[in-house]
Amino acid sequence: MYDVSTRKRAVALVAQGRSLSSVSREMGVSRYAIRAWQTRIEPVERTSKPCPRCQEVPGTPQNPAAYAYLLGLYLGDGCINAHHRGVYFMRVVLDNAWPGIIDACEAALRAVRPDNSVFRVQRQGCAVVTSTSKHWPCLFPQHGPGKKHERPIVLEPWQQAIVDAHPWEFIRGLIHSDGCRITNWTTRMVGGERKRYEYPRYFFTNKSDDIRGLYTGTLDKVGVEWTHCARNGDPYNVSVAKKASVALLDTHVGPKY
Repeated sequence: MYDVSTRKRAVALVAQGRSLSSVSREMGVSRYAIRAWQTRIEPVERTSKPCPRCQEVPGTPQNPAAYAYLLGLYLGDGCINAHHRGVYFMRVVLDNAWPGIIDACEAALRAVRPDNSVFRVQRQGCAVVTSTSKHWPCLFPQHGPGKKHERPIVLEPWQQAIVDAHPWEFIRGLIHSDGCRITNWTTRMVGGERKRYEYPRYFFTNKSDDIRGLYTGTLDKVGVEWTHCARNGDPYNVSVAKKASVALLDTHVGPKY
């Protein structure tokens, strides 16, 4: 939780004519928080709601669609680290080139655990979007020691049910973390003349066979055709290039922003 002096300084900088984005980058504070401080400067005492997975009858997280998106981001660029007194940090590292995705990640963290703090730590070229909770390992049981591609990554049945209900949110989270939309080109003969031909294509790259399998399995369910695209002998890339499948991804995912 930020102290009042930090809050006042951020609000004062905005009042001087600075943009929310520039103040956010300088202070490592989200634009969402600065906007809230412009309305109320004093901290609000919060009592976290119980973890849905720790109930006598375990339930699903708040806002399952946001959870599916956050699950995709976590499997790509996220990690969970123990802090102290049983508190864990959920961290998602995202490229500064895509401020919209950074905002979407923060919104998803707030939607899944609305009573827990969310903040950003600015690093060279990237933002580490972070949220604290005692219950991140309950909500993301894929947490464990070691790199994700060196250990099994399998969804719990309740997680799979969420992904099945919100497949595009899950796909979007995976692509926003470890994917991209690019323009490929090739040449072909047209009327006896070789001409350049451009076409859009989606790539997803991850070293984990299990995570790639979750991605391709979900693509299968929504009717997207894909192929493996090995580079330097490594089968870490999944390509979507067929026109109809690219159109589906354009409708539900689109380029990074």
